[in-house]
Amino acid sequence: MTQLTAIAISGGVDSLTAAYLLKKQGHKLIGIHFITGYETRPTYHKNIKDPANPETNSYAIIPSSTKDYICQNISNLAEQLGICIEIIDCSVEFKKNVVDNFIQTYMAGKTPNPCMVCNTSIKFGTVPDFARKMGATHIATGHYARVTKDRKNRYHLLKGIDSQKDQSYFLALLKQKQLASVCFPLGNLTKSEVLKISKEKELQAIVNRESQDICFIKDNNYGHFLEQQQGVKPKSGLIKDLNGNLLGKHQGLHLYTIGQRKGINCPASEPYYVVSIDIKRNILIVGYKNKLLLKECKVIKINWINQEPTSPIKVYVRLRYRHKAVEAILLPGGKQTAIVIFENPQPSITPGQGAVFYAGDEVIGGGWIES
Repeated sequence: MTQLTAIAISGGVDSLTAAYLLKKQGHKLIGIHFITGYETRPTYHKNIKDPANPETNSYAIIPSSTKDYICQNISNLAEQLGICIEIIDCSVEFKKNVVDNFIQTYMAGKTPNPCMVCNTSIKFGTVPDFARKMGATHIATGHYARVTKDRKNRYHLLKGIDSQKDQSYFLALLKQKQLASVCFPLGNLTKSEVLKISKEKELQAIVNRESQDICFIKDNNYGHFLEQQQGVKPKSGLIKDLNGNLLGKHQGLHLYTIGQRKGINCPASEPYYVVSIDIKRNILIVGYKNKLLLKECKVIKINWINQEPTSPIKVYVRLRYRHKAVEAILLPGGKQTAIVIFENPQPSITPGQGAVFYAGDEVIGGGWIES
């Protein structure tokens, strides 16, 4: 019996190309598009002429719901690919696991990484659960990453071969059970190769944003999004330097993250940067750029993809998605914690962000920066 593979279809070029490649390889496919509850839609439909002006190039405004708009577009994708695409509503799970976590983390003075949370809880949690009910045994996505299996039936997460597009960082919280059923068709391709395939096969995406963008925040305006949330009441407070000198006032700590320069507005001989955020006292602490350098950090809630180390090991660490992995010594602390000591001090180490550990091209684990 041919196995059924479910592929997550966002509507972007990556997931479309991944689906095309799997179908070409002979996979029996079903597509799954999940709704987060934060989708937006245009005010017009590109394929329907305005009935009031049938001879012009204007288009009719469609008073349909967002769900209807999504259904229309997903139907178009299904036709392109020649597969059935099911739409599932993950809005409750998405709000609880991703958005609420984002809000709570920010209001605790940390900077969250919602994409990592979404991957482990929704894309490789809720979606595969639904797929299994449909009879699927594997879940595929358009991530640029690779998975291999060794002789002991242990799974290994590897970087995608395109160093500029590699998304293994976002997948570091996946567990063995999740990796056992995943498939990443784009892992051995570069982004330019994917674009070439999609152009040759005339695959028309309906989503243009890159997957690392935060999908539920319009225009990346975090401050405005947070201020609209129930229970969030920004408070103005003091801005001080590392010596405790008063420099000015801020309009809410939720507007800042470690390493930020913009929005401090305190004149000095050289620019100030956010060095730390004191939630208890509602104080923003700033310093010059050289004060952002740190020799070590603590990482908590670490997910070890394979065996957890019991003694110090040499690793390469990425402290955020666009951060180049740097050499460090990892000191296991037990209970999924570790101290990471960098060979060279690193700037803007941000509590709340993911720290991902590599051995060569392999992701061996990842957790959350605590301090």
